[in-house]
Amino acid sequence: MTRKTHMTVTAELPIPSAADREMLRHLARQCRDLCHTPKAEERRAAWLALHDGPSPIRPLILIEDAGVMDARRPFDPALSAGHEALRAVERNLRYRLWRSNTIDDDDVPVPHYDLAWRIHFGDYGVHATHHTADNDGHLSARRWDPALANLDADLDRLQPCQPSVDREGALAHRAWVDDLLGDILPTRLRGLPFWTLGLTIETIHLIGLEEFMLAMHDHPDGLHRLLSFQCDQWMRRLDWLEAEKLVCWNNENDYIGSGSRGWFGLPAGHSPGQAPALSDLWVLSESQETVGVGPGMFGEFIFPYQKRLADRFGRLYYGCCEPVHNRWDILKGFGNLRAVSVSPWCDEDFMADACARAGIVYSRKPNPTLISTAIFDEDAIRADARHTARLAARAGAGLEIIMKDVHTLHNEPDRLRRWVALAREAIQ
Repeated sequence: MTRKTHMTVTAELPIPSAADREMLRHLARQCRDLCHTPKAEERRAAWLALHDGPSPIRPLILIEDAGVMDARRPFDPALSAGHEALRAVERNLRYRLWRSNTIDDDDVPVPHYDLAWRIHFGDYGVHATHHTADNDGHLSARRWDPALANLDADLDRLQPCQPSVDREGALAHRAWVDDLLGDILPTRLRGLPFWTLGLTIETIHLIGLEEFMLAMHDHPDGLHRLLSFQCDQWMRRLDWLEAEKLVCWNNENDYIGSGSRGWFGLPAGHSPGQAPALSDLWVLSESQETVGVGPGMFGEFIFPYQKRLADRFGRLYYGCCEPVHNRWDILKGFGNLRAVSVSPWCDEDFMADACARAGIVYSRKPNPTLISTAIFDEDAIRADARHTARLAARAGAGLEIIMKDVHTLHNEPDRLRRWVALAREAIQ
């Protein structure tokens, strides 16, 4: 049955041909069927046990593919829909099927088609000029001319942010997808409209990396003023999200933290369909750029502002690529910390014990060189995963292993699937 829609179809949102409609609906039915298999049920239960249960069932395994820049991409489907907007839906559906049927990690399909509000948070009225090297589509060096040339003299140039939302566009897009697929995969608005509330990369774009580091010693008052301004602006944005009723759940297969998934049960007193508050949700905070900053300066200049923002949320995932063991005594001061990123540069033994004592998830990030270099050493991959699993088991920490920041597979895309299989084998 096709739902009737009252939306106005535009060039951006076309009327699909009968062939395109049936093709997309066929893919949607396959995606829906993936959600009701014993495998999907087991994985949902494992995630909920990791985040909510009295004890984890098993380690969870995830791998990311979006950053791979090889000529041979892991997911490069031949799309047949006749319009760009329809091809975007087709790509979404085919990606779900590919991920479940080929990669087979612990990503859990959901019986919905999720969309996001079209939110623009605004800026501070100043902009950095970016310069990027041409490296034929691959990662390359970049630099930028900071927006504020002088920390003390230019702070008054900063303007309050003016957030906005294109409600009409977002709701029209949702209605269009709902008309196309909604009786098979009902549409939802999901997730937060930002990745991190770590603040430091935003600061560096404003004043530059070197100036940021030197300012902790040379211009501490000015740096505190800048960080306080940014924190205040983010608090205003969060207030605005709540006032405009734009806060959406991230408690299912939503991307949270640095590569993880958000599965947890509804908070007490909530019913399905009830809108959340920020205090019901996950948030990420990190500070990868301060890897060379000592614990004392991190505790003085970064942590207080991060904590003020993180306290608005119910569950905090902390960290990404930076090692956190040398600032753990500060980070454990977060009252809502539920998971921490254990990067390749972390002291794994220390963090396994620390996570177990704190009752939080040990979110291990293996070194991506394991699957990126010319030699794909399966024994090394098994040994790496087995070592992590043994540390977590010995300490009694809940464990997820997430292979991320992968930018090359040496043009061997099957390495993604194979790494998942090897990691599963190693932790049995």
